[in-house]
Amino acid sequence: MNYLSVENISKSFGDRTLFEGLSFGINKDQKIAFVAKNGSGKTSILRMLTGEDQPDSGQIITRKDIKVAFLSQEPNLQGELTIEESIFASDNPILKVIERYEKAVENPENEEAFQKAFDQMDLYNAWDFETQYKQILSKLKMDDLKLKVKNLSGGQKKRLALAIILISRPDLLILDEPTNHLDLEMIEWLENYFAKENITLFMVTHDRYFLERVCNEIVELDNGKIYQYKGNYSYYLNKKEERIQSEQASIDKAKNLFVKELDWMRRQPKARTTKSKSRIDDFYVIKEKAQSRRKEHVVELEINMERMGSKVIELHHLAKKFDQKAILNDFSYNFNKGERIGIIGKNGTGKSTFLNILTQTIAPDSGRVVVGETIKIGYYTQSGINPKPGQKVIDIIKEYGEFIPLTKGRMISAGNLLERFLFDSKKQHDYVEKLSGGELKRLYLCTVLIQNPNFLILDEPTNDLDIVTLNVLENFLLDYPGCLLVVSHDRYFMDKIVDHMFVFRGAGEVEDFPGNYSDYRSYEDSIAPEKNEAPKEKNNWKEKQKKAGLSFNEQKEFSKLEREIKDLEAKKAGIETQFSNGSIKENDIQAQSEALQKIITQLEINEERWFELSAKIED
Repeated sequence: MNYLSVENISKSFGDRTLFEGLSFGINKDQKIAFVAKNGSGKTSILRMLTGEDQPDSGQIITRKDIKVAFLSQEPNLQGELTIEESIFASDNPILKVIERYEKAVENPENEEAFQKAFDQMDLYNAWDFETQYKQILSKLKMDDLKLKVKNLSGGQKKRLALAIILISRPDLLILDEPTNHLDLEMIEWLENYFAKENITLFMVTHDRYFLERVCNEIVELDNGKIYQYKGNYSYYLNKKEERIQSEQASIDKAKNLFVKELDWMRRQPKARTTKSKSRIDDFYVIKEKAQSRRKEHVVELEINMERMGSKVIELHHLAKKFDQKAILNDFSYNFNKGERIGIIGKNGTGKSTFLNILTQTIAPDSGRVVVGETIKIGYYTQSGINPKPGQKVIDIIKEYGEFIPLTKGRMISAGNLLERFLFDSKKQHDYVEKLSGGELKRLYLCTVLIQNPNFLILDEPTNDLDIVTLNVLENFLLDYPGCLLVVSHDRYFMDKIVDHMFVFRGAGEVEDFPGNYSDYRSYEDSIAPEKNEAPKEKNNWKEKQKKAGLSFNEQKEFSKLEREIKDLEAKKAGIETQFSNGSIKENDIQAQSEALQKIITQLEINEERWFELSAKIED
């Protein structure tokens, strides 16, 4: 059953065309992810699907008898209503029945009203619905239903809007970055909820595990065209690569034919026959195909990292409380060169406070932070850029200088640097307030990196970034030689980047876990009590590792080696493929051969050490 059809829509802003001639459909029970680069019109399309905006041409047809709900990045809620009033403001008749029942429970002395409400619950079979509705509120931490919306944080408002939509049970649910502002526990619950529920979804999300486990179809907007993939994220990646290779082969074939046809055109007399006119028409079609190319602009991240001395950052017996809520309790840690640490924990456990203490933005109640003399911190915060009124994109970068130093003593102009971050010359003179959320984050990332930090702190860096930019950022961070500290709810990102993690468990407890996020989840799942069993005593992972024969530092090294070996094998395969298909330019052969040899040498060293540690585990 078709729920919604998009037919030949287009949209422009001034002289800038976002897209034109787009068509696709949404059918019952499909769970579709919409993928596109930042600034290509994702949010505009979502607004059109929900009727908040209109295309310049074409039409969007929605089935009359279906209920559509939209979760935007900035929920539209009434500030004076309480959480409970906001939920019951829905036009769902079962919710009205539950609302009357809840009020009757609060006033049990009115037996007649209570009995009537009780009978209505039976009549509408609302008991199961009430159970599910309360479970949703519990999982999204909507505990105090009397709180007014105007007093909620941005994250709480997002969770409330999500709760309202899930409880209202729409036929078609349209979501714009649903995992933003959710902690990891909530994200995993939402992922499982969507995966098992018979619900039709159309969503924009950068969370690749979410895409992998929830979606059964990917719709991609790429270079102004729509491509549809009947599968999850892994399937999409494979098929997209096949499509790009096929397109390139078709272009190469057209180029060869174009040379032949061009020679024929030049030799033709002025007088044309009907047959030659047909061939001339074909020539211009071939010419257009031969001269087409993918607009494969990729963010280029490059910095001139400051030299790092032997002392990095030392944390001595840190303690911090807000009122009676403990954030840190006698926490000590010495950072080493090249460490890559992830930070996870439920919202409100003190992750951002810890970063502010580390960067000496706020002071601890006791203890001290000692920063090495050579350490230069780059801090990417959730607050982002605070531009001055009327400030343009180029002005933001020029605050750091007309020319920016790069590696090996090179310099680059502010304008050329912005082009590396995908801001063309026209975009550079746009006002900052006109940028999309993802473009703002990309500009902010640029301002942090051009200060050449050797200790990089990233607080939720993946929010609003498109998947292409995320992949570039991940590859940059894998090669980044300085210290890295990352707070993120993006599990895919954490798995790829970090070697060990600080787990903020609340009440001032911070645990240092030797592994990435998936390692941590596997460990947590392995110690979770089985149903109908008495809870098992939670073993300390350190004791577990002692039994395995590895020290804490060896366990960190072992996890790091596994990731490095995987990355080196991928790089090795990539260069070998280029040699085998002859795609390396002649003047690059020597450099690529040397690079390949370095990779092979490092791979052998890493594998030898990995086998040494593996033997200790087996012992």
